[in-house]
Amino acid sequence: MSEIASSEQQKKDERNTFLFLTIFLAPILAVAIVGGLGFAIWISQLILGPPGV
Repeated sequence: MSEIASSEQQKKDERNTFLFLTIFLAPILAVAIVGGLGFAIWISQLILGPPGV
């Protein structure tokens, strides 16, 4: 009986982890990465000038 309850709890934990990763962590990381790259490009253009100059 304990193995069945443990297996069900593990499945529930895995589902909750998957939902957390897909609903919260992935979008937050995507925004942070894109925003960070945009910020880096913006700062580099402030220092070095626009591209092609």
